[in-house]
Amino acid sequence: MFIRPLSALLVAPPQSRATKWFVALHCFWLRCPPARKAGSVHFVRNRIALPRRGEESNPVPSKTKCKNMNTTENINSTPQPPNNIVKSVKFPPQPQEWKIVSLRECPTPEAMQLCETPTQAADYWRTHITQHPYFNPECECLVVLILNTRRKIKGHYFVSVGTMDTILCHPREIFRLAIMASAASIIIMHNHPSGESQPSEADIKITRDLIRGGQLLKIDVVDHVVIGNSNHTSLRELGFFAY
Repeated sequence: MFIRPLSALLVAPPQSRATKWFVALHCFWLRCPPARKAGSVHFVRNRIALPRRGEESNPVPSKTKCKNMNTTENINSTPQPPNNIVKSVKFPPQPQEWKIVSLRECPTPEAMQLCETPTQAADYWRTHITQHPYFNPECECLVVLILNTRRKIKGHYFVSVGTMDTILCHPREIFRLAIMASAASIIIMHNHPSGESQPSEADIKITRDLIRGGQLLKIDVVDHVVIGNSNHTSLRELGFFAY
């Protein structure tokens, strides 16, 4: 099969002799390819190396390192943006509409609604204030009674809860709801966990400050009643309102 092309080369002119030699050698190489080592590939299609028949399916990797674009190494080597925690957006505080809201009704007999004496104020305390969810007999509790022009009780509000022997209060908290509820006058009340109703020097001082504040606001401070276990004391009756 190879003799015929070789004899044709001997009688061919010199110009085409080299071309025919090249064609003959190429045909011979295609029919009888040289022996390859185990693991080498013999055919490449679509950039996929196929092993020869009878060889292993996993060829030996070459020493030349090929760059694969789909490997985890390349993904990790790619610079990633920092994983910063997204902070919540905080909007600035906005003005709000305010109003006074009644929390609950306090059923009171008609005779107890009129509060002209310290005894009537003490009876109202024992009827409603002791039932308040924030009331603690072991701590001083400050309450303000709101009165109308006829000295009739419109309601009350719980100002603050202190410790066993002291309580913090400010004229701002004392008169705030009295102004919003359009009170004509108020009565200040607080208890002594010790059971003794005698006022302290701090009670006298804050009472005088509240009297001056009420005069500026045109809200009369009728009395300041200190509640004990079974007794009560009025600072007006003791003469601390006349100065």
